[in-house]
Amino acid sequence: MDKVPTRVDGRFRLGDVLGSGLYAVVYRARNIIKDNAVTIKLEPINHSSSVQREYRILKNLEGGIGIPRALWFGRESAYHALVLDLLGPSLHHIFLAHNRKFSLDTVVNLGDQLLSRLEYIHSHNYIHGDIKPQNVVVGLGDLKHTAFLIDFGTTKEFWNTSTGVHIPFCQGQCLTSTPAFASINDHLGLELGRRDDLESLTYMLIYCFQGSLPWLTSDQEKLSSSSILERKVNTTIEVLCQGIPVQFTTILIYTRALAFSEDPDYNHIRSLLRVLHSTSPAPASTELDFGKPDVPTTHPLPCYDEPWEIKAVPSSPCPPLRRSSRVLRPHNHSSTLRATASTPRRKKA
Repeated sequence: MDKVPTRVDGRFRLGDVLGSGLYAVVYRARNIIKDNAVTIKLEPINHSSSVQREYRILKNLEGGIGIPRALWFGRESAYHALVLDLLGPSLHHIFLAHNRKFSLDTVVNLGDQLLSRLEYIHSHNYIHGDIKPQNVVVGLGDLKHTAFLIDFGTTKEFWNTSTGVHIPFCQGQCLTSTPAFASINDHLGLELGRRDDLESLTYMLIYCFQGSLPWLTSDQEKLSSSSILERKVNTTIEVLCQGIPVQFTTILIYTRALAFSEDPDYNHIRSLLRVLHSTSPAPASTELDFGKPDVPTTHPLPCYDEPWEIKAVPSSPCPPLRRSSRVLRPHNHSSTLRATASTPRRKKA
């Protein structure tokens, strides 16, 4: 491993490690000229740079609410470096600090915000590809109420802008999402579409409300992706959604029933989430405090300067939905049908 530089672009001084992925390591850093904190991703230079690709994607998505701002990309020593705005703790850390349990209002507001993030990303022809609590963070300062989606390493385009058509359906793909929250289609090696981001989001919301998922043990790291798939397939929607509002059942049935290239009805999903505010026993709140767990916790948050809150915020404007010229449906995939036998399927036209 090449020696990690102490500075990037002469102005960013590296600090503590914040996290790491398959190839890149994430550092807290400081801009010594502006005297402000930033995040830097360092990846050893090879034939294909994921951080360079992430930089291009973030620049295409620039200006969207809840989208990290890419400040600089370049080469430093033997590394590619991506400089980003510093953001707050991840949903994963906040979840552990609250003893693995969020209120219904918190989950609804998170779902509402993250649905808007996905709608915005999809409107720019991208699929995120890895929705999970570790890839959701809250902002800092004036953005402390805003949920951000991060890590666009597995993001891909689903729409060919040159030909103006949806990418073709294919099989034999590798699992790209985190197994716990991956769609069943992703497990089965089917080409990802917008439906898979939405299915993963639904699993994550259920996880945040229930505290776990039926296919996870107390230590999910010990489970293989094939074991998770087997449990996921054998868990009926009725069992998965037992004891939670029926709207989650409806959303999961809807997302699983979407065809590969079908345009999701984001407003339909959003309306299902928002009706839960009106059924809440307490008055609906638009501002939620993540800095005050209800009971003592053995998982304190990383050290940040202020409490973390999520509230309803305006959505980024999205272009009108682009209707595909035809709906592409998988062919000869009996295993898929067997795997999702508990989910109603749309009738062919």
